[in-house]
Amino acid sequence: MPLIPEEPQIHESAQGPRATPAAGRTAPTPRPVPGPRSAASPRPGHPGPGPARPTPPQRPHGNAGKTQQSQQTQQENRSLPQIQLIPASADGALDAAGEAVDLLLDSGRSPGDVLVLTTGEQHPWAAHELSFGEAAYWAQHDAGDDVFYADAAVADRAAARPVVVVAVNGGPDDDAAQALPAALKKAAALLIVCGDPKRINAVLGAGV
Repeated sequence: MPLIPEEPQIHESAQGPRATPAAGRTAPTPRPVPGPRSAASPRPGHPGPGPARPTPPQRPHGNAGKTQQSQQTQQENRSLPQIQLIPASADGALDAAGEAVDLLLDSGRSPGDVLVLTTGEQHPWAAHELSFGEAAYWAQHDAGDDVFYADAAVADRAAARPVVVVAVNGGPDDDAAQALPAALKKAAALLIVCGDPKRINAVLGAGV
């Protein structure tokens, strides 16, 4: 490897005879004393800074995709309602749902925030109102100023509400399997399921 010649050091304190310039030649300008080098003064033999080199593109780390998926999952989880399970038998699910509604109203929930769905026998209020015809019954739903009780089979017709209470009070397992996912879509903030935990977990496919 060839050696790089070092720049000669010239000190102002050096004394000695000065050479007389020859006739017709211009006397060389004394070179400045070397001092601290700046970025603009490269070391001899080394290339200067020159134009800035483009920064090579950064490869995404292996966990970058996982982080994005995790953030997306968190966003999806935030959009899902909270789920509460109230253990009850099929015969007692309707009463448990009624108690849940009372607690919701006592805690400050507006009656129009609550939708109650049944998988088996209809709630007495729904049966009574339907006796006046479906038009009058659904008109009360559209008014949205009171708790609304409906058969889970017509859950798709009901509008979403902040709280949905499901009473798994009988009916085929297929009906419950359809009712719970439908109720989950209708509940904006809270889904309360009253029924047999084993049956509910079997329908949902996971613990609630």
